[in-house]
This record gives sequence, structure tokens and C-alpha cells, in this order.
Amino acid sequence: MYLAFAGFALFLLLGRRGKYAAVAGWAFLVTGFLTGIPEYLEEENILYPALAVLAVPFLAITARALTRDNRTAFQLSRAAAVAFLIFMPFTLVPFLRDALIAAVVGNALWLLNALDHPAGLRTWNIIVTNGYATEIILACTGITAMAILLGAAAGSAKITRKQALLSILVIVPVIYVLNILRIVFVSIAWSEQWFAFLPDPVGTTAFGPGYASFFWAHNVLMEILAVGVLAGLAFALFRIIPGLGDFARDLVSLYVREAGAFADWLKSACRPGRTA
Repeated sequence: MYLAFAGFALFLLLGRRGKYAAVAGWAFLVTGFLTGIPEYLEEENILYPALAVLAVPFLAITARALTRDNRTAFQLSRAAAVAFLIFMPFTLVPFLRDALIAAVVGNALWLLNALDHPAGLRTWNIIVTNGYATEIILACTGITAMAILLGAAAGSAKITRKQALLSILVIVPVIYVLNILRIVFVSIAWSEQWFAFLPDPVGTTAFGPGYASFFWAHNVLMEILAVGVLAGLAFALFRIIPGLGDFARDLVSLYVREAGAFADWLKSACRPGRTA
């Protein structure tokens, strides 16, 4: 992650002259995703491993486009660089990380009790409801989604101050509030065993009895909802910054075109009778 950050930061400083720094940033980022697959699987996360596998062809297409000075690939890399600049301080500075986690824990704890669902703290970042504990870490704060969407907005070269302010007001409060609701939903679903009737694909009791309810609430339902929320917020950004809609279309066109070209090359290379 740190090497990816260094690559993107260098690209942001050098601009188009730093295209190989951007390639390095993407390469380190995808490598981090791939090496994290065992950990994702251990956490029973089904979305991140899938994204990690899809990131391999994404990396190949992006690297090729950057070395060819593709404008869309440069804008995408600029968005990624800004997202890293927003996210990394919360990783590198313990005070910022802990302050954000503590704020999320405090708000979630207040809402749980306000909903007449008694909750307390085992430690400063572990919420306990009905004997079931939920640990809140940086990944549970919504900062990653905020950084990605703010990076996408800031990656636009023609963004105005008004558009930037509106983007922040739409992205940050909405994601923060929805993330609190997500934590509360998962905590209640687990402690009340809402999904105990569903199969437990893990079959573990290491995190407490009835883990199926946590798995289906956290790793399935909330992951699906998160994708929907990100899509909705992206649409809102398109309305605020019309140029982002054009960028999205160009981005889809780039990857569809390159994927099609690779498929054609593969068919040609595998054609019977063809020699290398």
C-alpha cells in the first residue's frame, strides 16, 4: 500500500511526465490486492477476492494505456492519486485513525441505545450488544469509499470550487451516516440472530455462536448495499460535475475496446495451424 501511495504521489507531482510512476502505483496496488486474498477469504469476504482477480486484466489495460499517453487513463490515475492523498493520513497517523474510529463507535453506540437496543463497550473500539461483540477498525469507518469518490471528483481537470464543495457535502455526510446505519444493522442482526436460519458457510464459533447472522448481514447484504450506494453517489457526482459522465463513458469504452482487442488476439493466436 505504501509503495502504491509513493508511486501515485510521484505521478501527481510530475503529471504526464510521471506516467511510469502511475504504472508502478497501479502495479503495487493490484499486488496488494492479490497478496491480501488469503486474508479476505479468512474474513469470509467474497467481494474483495473477486475484485482482486478482476484487477489483473484491469492493470494490464491501464498500464498499456498510460504508456500510450491515453487521456482517460491519466485522469483515472489522477483520481486514484487524490484518493490516496485523502486516505493515507488516516493510515499513517494513529491520532487521525483512532479519532475517526472513536467517532464512528460513539455514534453507533448512541444510535443502538436510542433504538432501545442496549449496547456498551468492551474496549474503546469494540461494541457489545446482547453479548455479541463487533470490533470497529479503519475499514469500518467509510473513509475508503469517501476517498475513492472524492478522488474521482477531484480527478476532473475542470472542476470548479462550487462543484468541489457540493461533491464534499454530498459524499462525506451521506457515507458517514449510512455507514453508522450499516454498523447498527449488523450489530442488531447478529445479536438478535436475524439470519440464523441461513446456512453458515464458515461454520465457526471463534467469533461467537450463530456466526451465520453476522456473515449474511455484514459480508453479503451490506456489501451488496454498499455497491448500490456507491453507484447512486457516483450518479449524483455526474449531475454535479457533468464532465465526469463523459469520463465514465470514455473509461468504459477504453476497457471494453482493449478487452475486445485482447480477445481477438487470443483467438488468432490459438487458431489451429498457426505457429508462433
